[in-house]
Amino acid sequence: MTQDSTYRIRVDLAYDGTSYRGWAKQPGLPSVQAAVETGLETIFRGPIRTTVAGRTDAGVHAAHQVIHFDLTTDQWHKLPGHTPQRAPEEAMVSKLNGVLAREAGAIRILTARIAPEGFDARFSPVSRSYRYRITHGTPDPLTRHYTYTHRRALDVEAMITETNGVEGLHDFGSFCKPRPGATTIRQLETFAVEVAQDAIIVRLTADAFCHHMVRALVGALLMVGDGSRAPGWLQDRLAHPVRDSHMALAPAHGLLLETVHYPADTEVGQRADETRARRTTTSSSCD
Repeated sequence: MTQDSTYRIRVDLAYDGTSYRGWAKQPGLPSVQAAVETGLETIFRGPIRTTVAGRTDAGVHAAHQVIHFDLTTDQWHKLPGHTPQRAPEEAMVSKLNGVLAREAGAIRILTARIAPEGFDARFSPVSRSYRYRITHGTPDPLTRHYTYTHRRALDVEAMITETNGVEGLHDFGSFCKPRPGATTIRQLETFAVEVAQDAIIVRLTADAFCHHMVRALVGALLMVGDGSRAPGWLQDRLAHPVRDSHMALAPAHGLLLETVHYPADTEVGQRADETRARRTTTSSSCD
C-alpha cells in the first residue's frame, strides 16, 4: 500500500498486437494502452493512467506484459463484482476481461494484485525477454500473424555462430534508432538461435532494449543467415558502432515479448530507485 490511502495495482496481461499500432496511445490510432485504459475507465467511471514495463512497437505481441496503476482504497474495495466470496483481485480480472471482450480476444488480463511497496512496472524489472519466430518458404496461414516467413533459405549454423561474442555489455549503436542524448549501451544477457519443430527461434534477454534493438539484431542475423552478408558482419557492426542505412529491421509480427523479470517483492523498490538514478545520469533511450 502506498501513501495517501491508495493502492498500487499490478496487472499482468497478454495481447496479439496485429491490429494495434503498438502499446502506446496515439491520436486517432488503435493501441493496446488505449484499449486497456478505456476498459479501466469503464469500470471505475473515471480516467486511469497506466505505466507499462516496456513499450512494444506496432504489430509486436506479448505473452506476458506488466502494467501498474494507482487506485484509492475506496475504489479497490468497492470494485464492481467484489463480494465477500470474491476477492477484488478476482473481480478485477473478470471485469476487465469482460470489458475487453470487445477487442475480439486480442487482449487478455492474466492476473491482478496489490503491488509490493515501491513497485514500478517500468523501473523495477531486472530484465526483459523476447522471442522472434522465423520460417522460410511458403507462409503458413495458421501462424502468419506471429511468424515471419523469410523467402530465402537460412543457414542456421551460420546464424548460431554469428551470435558468438554478442552477449555482454556493449554499445549497440548500430542496432538502435538514435534518440538525442540517449545511450545505446546495454547488457545483453541472452542472444541464442534454436530450431523448434518447423521454426527457427531467436531468443534475447537484456536489462533493457533501446528502440528497434531486437528487430535490428534479428534483421542482421537474417542477412548473415541467407548469405546477403558475410559471416562476421553482425559482430563487426557491434565492434564498430555506427548509425547508418544498413540497419535492417526484421518485421514486427514475428516478435513476442515473452516475459518481464522482476526481483523479489522486498527488492522491487530498491531496484526502481537504482534504475531511475541510472537513467537520469545516462539518459536511457527506451525500455
